[in-house]
Amino acid sequence: MKGSLLQARLVGLLLLALVLFTPPVLLVFDRPAWLGFSGLPLYLFAAWLVILALAAWLLEGSKDE
Repeated sequence: MKGSLLQARLVGLLLLALVLFTPPVLLVFDRPAWLGFSGLPLYLFAAWLVILALAAWLLEGSKDE
């Protein structure tokens, strides 16, 4: 049961990553925002950080296992 739950959560994480990095979502942040700079690099870094943190949290497992 635990393996299938982990697998389902990892598939959900993959789908979240696909949504976060699709071109329509990226184009929302690729506009001059603050002092003429694009918010795209900040968004990419933040989205990448969230995906990595969620993957680490999911794959870490408990200490009891």
